[in-house]
Amino acid sequence: MDPNQLDWTKLGGLVPAIVQDQRNGRLLMLAFMNRKAFEKTVETKLATFWSRSRQKLWCKGETSGNYLEVKSIHTDCDADSILLLVEPRGPACHLGTKSCFFPDNFFSGLEFLGYLADLIKQRKAEMPQDSYTTELFEGGMTRIAKKLGEEAVEVVVSAGEDKQRSVEETADLLYHLLVFLQERGISLREVIGELERRHSPS
Repeated sequence: MDPNQLDWTKLGGLVPAIVQDQRNGRLLMLAFMNRKAFEKTVETKLATFWSRSRQKLWCKGETSGNYLEVKSIHTDCDADSILLLVEPRGPACHLGTKSCFFPDNFFSGLEFLGYLADLIKQRKAEMPQDSYTTELFEGGMTRIAKKLGEEAVEVVVSAGEDKQRSVEETADLLYHLLVFLQERGISLREVIGELERRHSPS
């Protein structure tokens, strides 16, 4: 994005920069950019801001290592604020939480699916004992695919039972589907991207 497309006049050379996790939609933080911070962000693909208190540029993560890897930059309709879609390399908040706006146990809308996918990925990396998820990964794709098929059948069977039963069985199916996707090396974002390709307005 060309910095000349932005209106730098309204806040004395600054624009608000909203930061959002592109993987699950979580709002992470709000900071400010001047032209140099914007240009540095574009150049390095790491979110860089202007500190109003210290009167200097700062790259998020330069001391903590919790960088914000910028995937795309968008402007609002008035071109006086921007949205950064990022992949965070650790907590975004200086208090140690993922977001400056919410505690880590708060989820908005479908955001929990992204959290669950990340948790399953972590389980596969760590393989903790006494974990059902570990047990599935130890069984390999044969075990995982078998359980996924069983849960799909349970959802179909629940069509003749009460509504809550369908809710419970669908939850089981979604969990096992996320395990299957992790074993296949497919991200939830890839699946959503395919749905967007099929169903987004032309």
